[in-house]
Amino acid sequence: MITSRNNQQARHVKRLLSDAGYRRREQLFAIEGARLCADAALSGVKIRSLLYTPQAESAYPAQIALLKEKSESYLEISPEVSKSIGDTQSPQGVFCVCDLLDNRHGLDKILGNKHPAVGYLALENIQDPSNLGAIVRTAEALGISGLLLSEGCCDIYNPKVLRGSMGGVFRLPFYFVGNMADAVQGLVGSGISCFAAVVGDGAVPVTKLEFPPGCVCVIGNEGSGLLPKTVSACSGKITIPMLGKAESLNAAMAAGIIMWEMARAVIRT
Repeated sequence: MITSRNNQQARHVKRLLSDAGYRRREQLFAIEGARLCADAALSGVKIRSLLYTPQAESAYPAQIALLKEKSESYLEISPEVSKSIGDTQSPQGVFCVCDLLDNRHGLDKILGNKHPAVGYLALENIQDPSNLGAIVRTAEALGISGLLLSEGCCDIYNPKVLRGSMGGVFRLPFYFVGNMADAVQGLVGSGISCFAAVVGDGAVPVTKLEFPPGCVCVIGNEGSGLLPKTVSACSGKITIPMLGKAESLNAAMAAGIIMWEMARAVIRT
């Protein structure tokens, strides 16, 4: 059993949970929580190691048994070590170290997908991990074909993103596009409709637009919205009609409404 907070493996897990740069260098990420770790195992995520407390094995016997079967190695840790590692207020005492996912795709995959079920959501500079996690969860639930992320978005392996997505990060395709305006320009040039989500500004209400199959809707930063050059690169502008006095919606809420409108035609069938 690992009983020291300074144990090398314990410190490794803690740093994977807290440091995006370290995750990229090591090509690994960490997951916390019995349910989320088990979801990763069932989703085919490659698990390098499992750390768990005896109390966690008693509380979550089925999940720990599954994780032991799927992990390359496993070790017990003390509750004190669990608290020092954990990213949550009350850690469950279950941690997994995993290989980075192979769900990073290029735009050529979108161009080659002639019959997407719904369409794609693009996110420019979404920095709140709770927002990104909620968007991922909703996108998976509504059958969105994938998410495009600009270089200014937060890390999909951030613990808050993983928890908020309820495992959606493990299964949804991601397209890391760098500069969003350039990516949109390339998509529009290839015949794919891209719609910029804006507040008013002569945009078409989402309730009045028939979203074409395979289209891309672009959501901007929580505070400043989309960059002007990204809006200009899009083939059209959309907006969510609002009756109240608020000027705009939370990014995750706006994304959810737009994704629902994108999926409505498919859901009706």
